[in-house]
Amino acid sequence: QVQLVESGGGLVQTGGSLRLACVGSGSTFRSYAIGWFRQAPGKEREFVAATSWSGGKTEYADDVKGRFTISRDNAKNTGYLQMNSLKLEDTAVYYCAARLNGVITIATMYDYWGQGTQVTVSS
Repeated sequence: QVQLVESGGGLVQTGGSLRLACVGSGSTFRSYAIGWFRQAPGKEREFVAATSWSGGKTEYADDVKGRFTISRDNAKNTGYLQMNSLKLEDTAVYYCAARLNGVITIATMYDYWGQGTQVTVSS
């Protein structure tokens, strides 16, 4: 069982940056792949980025490549999503999720989810 708590969301202007954090409970957190997803009002939840348990493998959605960076610090049981050059269309609730057995971009394949953190990008 893993519990996830996100933080770091907020209001930022276009072109700005935010760093989201996802703290996981339990000593087995380091065994889990971490994914970040987002959901904007009226839209389905979509994949943003994911990293393997070691951080050695990463995946990104095309529209965030080059702007977002996923990372993790297993000593702190924490995953991160660094978001730069934010755009209006990045506005959403961002969720972190965890799963065993590797990186995947499909939300339904993740076993544990955080409560989400709101990111709002304004012009």
